[in-house]
Formats: sequence, C-alpha cells, structure tokens
Amino acid sequence: MRWAKGARVQTIVDELKGEKIDIVRWSEDPVIYVANALSPSKVIKVLVHEEEKATTVIVPDYQLSLAIGKRGQNARLAAKLTGWKIDIKSESEAEELGLFDEESASESPETGIEDQAAEESAEIETDKSPDNEQD
Repeated sequence: MRWAKGARVQTIVDELKGEKIDIVRWSEDPVIYVANALSPSKVIKVLVHEEEKATTVIVPDYQLSLAIGKRGQNARLAAKLTGWKIDIKSESEAEELGLFDEESASESPETGIEDQAAEESAEIETDKSPDNEQD
C-alpha cells in the first residue's frame, strides 16, 4: 500500500486534534541526530562529550534564540528527544571560550552537518526510488 505524501502525518495530526508536530530524522551519529533535533536552526558544529552523554552545539549568533527557543523549549525538547544533554552556544561565545574558530572549522569532522544529513537523506531517497522496488 502506498500512502499519499504526508497522509500518515496528517492522520496523526488529526488524532491529536490539530496539534503541531515535528518529524526529526533519526541518526546513530549523535552529531547529526542532535543537529536534526534542533532544526530549523542552522548548526555549525556539535562537540560530543561521550562520557557525560552531553553535547555543546555551536550556532550562528543570529540563530541562537531560534535554537534555544522560547524559555528554552527547543533545547529542552531536543535534549529529551535525543537523550543527550545539549548546551547551545553562539558562534562568538564559542570563539571567546576557545571552543571554536573559523580556521579549524573547515578541518573538523563535526562540520558539514547539513552536508552529512543531506547525503543520508539522498541515500534513503535512492533506496525508495521506484527502480529499487522489487516485484
């Protein structure tokens, strides 16, 4: 059975009496998963502290309030969803603290989060294409 695009989501929204919902793409990689959970904020870098199950997320200065959300709601929901503690810093604050500088950003494996997520999405879409379906 093929669902019309968005039909499953619409069914859930109807069941929740019109409450808004967000769909977050899961990833085994905490860098990508945390960045996805903070969408639509642009995430520059995610530093992972495995032993504390915590992350430090760096966002552009102009995106800080969007990433944190009203009264911290976005950050709290993202932390609850991912199971990771999330500390959000602006780019300038991260630079002041020595957590981030633009020169090392291009060399860092944590950068290019959007590119990694796009590649993952493209792989998934390729797997779902009609050419890959078996009769």
